[in-house]
Amino acid sequence: MLKPKIEQHIKTFKGDQVALHKEEKEYVEKHQLLEGGMTIVEKDAEARFTDAYIERSDKEFENLIAVETSEFLHQPLTFLKTNKKEFIYLESKWFELIGVDAVSLEVDDLFGTYEALLGLKLQKKYDKVIRSYLQAELQGENAKFALIFSAEDGLWNFNFSLNDVKGFTEDMTIGEAYQFIYQFLFKLMEEIEEK
Repeated sequence: MLKPKIEQHIKTFKGDQVALHKEEKEYVEKHQLLEGGMTIVEKDAEARFTDAYIERSDKEFENLIAVETSEFLHQPLTFLKTNKKEFIYLESKWFELIGVDAVSLEVDDLFGTYEALLGLKLQKKYDKVIRSYLQAELQGENAKFALIFSAEDGLWNFNFSLNDVKGFTEDMTIGEAYQFIYQFLFKLMEEIEEK
């Protein structure tokens, strides 16, 4: 799962330095994936999604409002509360690395919580491991998530509330929220790989 994808990512670097973000760096060190003489240069977390494809769309009809640059990620997360009829869609090579096709982010109309919606590229057999991770990591008695396997697409349709994830704060920027989602999903993939 993670290991072959991260090994492949490392092979894309020429020379003796590999530039990785914190999560991948820790994973590489833990699993001793670097060949002799190679060193890791840690990349700034803020730079993770600089080359992402970002759309703002209307929730009701999914009409495109704008294709945004990475500068949009510096907007406060509360942008979504001010613009409740919109959602943000983000595609990134980093989400591909962890088996996620893309992540949409919106505010729930009824509860006012921040919701992440995504497709998780995992086989159906991982159902128990995924649910166990979510029950352990999501906080509160009313922690909510939706996890449904689509045999047609071969992936899990997965929605969860950021408000239920330990460490979440509404004071984040949109970019920090996406980084927060990435960290949560990276840990999920590590958990699955270890089981």
